Amino acid sequence: MLHETPHRIDETVRDLNARYRHHGATAVLEKALAEHALGRIAMVSSFGAESVVLLHLVSVIDRTTPVLFIDTEMLFTETLEYQMELSERLNLKDVRTIRARPEALAEHDPEGVLHKSNTDLCCAIRKTEPLQRALGGFESWITGRKRYQGKTRAALDFFENEDDLRIKINPLAHWTSADLQDYIAENRLPRHPLVAQGYPSIGCEPCTSKVAPGEDPRAGRWRDSDKEECGIHFVNGKMVRGKPAEA
Repeated sequence: MLHETPHRIDETVRDLNARYRHHGATAVLEKALAEHALGRIAMVSSFGAESVVLLHLVSVIDRTTPVLFIDTEMLFTETLEYQMELSERLNLKDVRTIRARPEALAEHDPEGVLHKSNTDLCCAIRKTEPLQRALGGFESWITGRKRYQGKTRAALDFFENEDDLRIKINPLAHWTSADLQDYIAENRLPRHPLVAQGYPSIGCEPCTSKVAPGEDPRAGRWRDSDKEECGIHFVNGKMVRGKPAEA
C-alpha cells in the first residue's frame, strides 16, 4: 500500500505533477481515477458553495467514486438539504456520511459549545479525526481546493504527498472563482442556497458569517480570528502545504 512506501509516494507525486502540469481539471481527474499507481480513491466534499463543480465532474467520469461527506452535526440545515439534492440529481452512487465518535463528543463537547472556546479542538474532533478514520481504506483522495483561496493554498499542485500516508489530488488547483461560476452556469447546476444570501464560503453554522462586498470570500470563516483552515488538510497537527511549482 502507498503509506508503506513513502519514497514511492514522493516519486509518484513528482511524476504525476510533471506529466499533468499543463492539463486541465477534467484530464487530471480522468487520469487520477484510472491511474493504477494511485490505488483506491475517494472524493471528500463539504457540499459547500463551490462543491457542485467537482461533484459534477466526478459524476460524469465515474459516479461510483466514493464521496465522503463530513457531517459535523453543526452544519446549516441548507447544507444538509443541498447534500441530499445534489446526491440524487448527480446520481452519485456511493456517498458516505461520516461523523465524530460519540465518545469523543461526550468527553470533549457534551454541551455542543466547544467551538466558542477552542475552535481547533472542535474541528479536530468533528472533522479531522472522522476524516482520517474514513480515509484509512484509501490510498488517495480528491479535494476541491484552489490556489486562489488564500496564502495557505497559493502554491497548490495537482498532486501532493500527504505526510507519507496517501496522495491528495487537487483537480481544480488552477481554477479561478470566475471559472467555477462559468462552469456552474454553463452546466445549469444548482447552487448552494446560502450563496445568494451572502455566504461565498460555507462551513459550520456557528463559525460562518456573511461576507460583505469586497471582502475575501473566506472572510466569513472563523471571523475575527487568525484561523484559516478547518483542519482536514492537517496531518498529525501539521499543515500540508502545496509545494511551489517548478519553473
